[in-house]
Amino acid sequence: MSYEAIRLDVDTSSHVATITLNRPDKLNSFTRAMHRELSDALDRVATSGARALVLTGAGRGFCAGQDLADLDFTPGAMTDLGDLIDEHFNPLIRRLQALPIPVVAAVNGTAAGAGANLALACDLVLAARSASFVQAFVKIGLVPDSGGTWFLPQRVGMAHALGLALTGDKLGAEKAESWGLIWQAVDDADLASTAAKLASQLAQQPTRAIAAIKQAMRASTTQTLDQQLDLERDLQRELGASHDYAEGVQAFIEKRAPRFEGR
Repeated sequence: MSYEAIRLDVDTSSHVATITLNRPDKLNSFTRAMHRELSDALDRVATSGARALVLTGAGRGFCAGQDLADLDFTPGAMTDLGDLIDEHFNPLIRRLQALPIPVVAAVNGTAAGAGANLALACDLVLAARSASFVQAFVKIGLVPDSGGTWFLPQRVGMAHALGLALTGDKLGAEKAESWGLIWQAVDDADLASTAAKLASQLAQQPTRAIAAIKQAMRASTTQTLDQQLDLERDLQRELGASHDYAEGVQAFIEKRAPRFEGR
């Protein structure tokens, strides 16, 4: 598939893949075609040998959510938003959360609506200091989707989550960092290089362990302590038989940098 609404780059030397949402004139808002391209790009990333992924946007915005021009507002034939979410947005969020490699969002400008929650579905979120996050749904009579009602209370607590969702106000990158919504706010000029450096660093880590850490952290939100202790045991048993564990221990003994292979 050739791409128009996104760009995909895979750096084989660093094992980092970068997907850039590429509709800058529309603030990278989603159309059905863009969803299909992004799904195909994620398929390619999975078979590319990439060990980390950066997701960012072209131009002055990260993603403005759904492009309303791609919807039908004809009376009696309006687009069923539930079907749209079921077909496109929910599978995308689930897929990003389940990827066995670390995913870094580099938010270069406005992240609004589903675009904000797309960023939050990534494992680590970096944002330019000029960037902002907007739960814009209430402005058009809707509820936050694409995981917004799940990510927000977990990361910033119910008071802040309700404040963002009920007002639809912008949240600047620095305040988002101080609230714990994102990992780090960085100078605008440093965003791309910081994201690339972080992704490259993560790509050199034991990626099976990273996948297990992601699995365990996310499971903790719905499990009891006893269930979580059992999961930790099972994951540790599996990782304890891996090449990367043996390499990590040997490197520690030999006082050298480990050479992890993700197996």
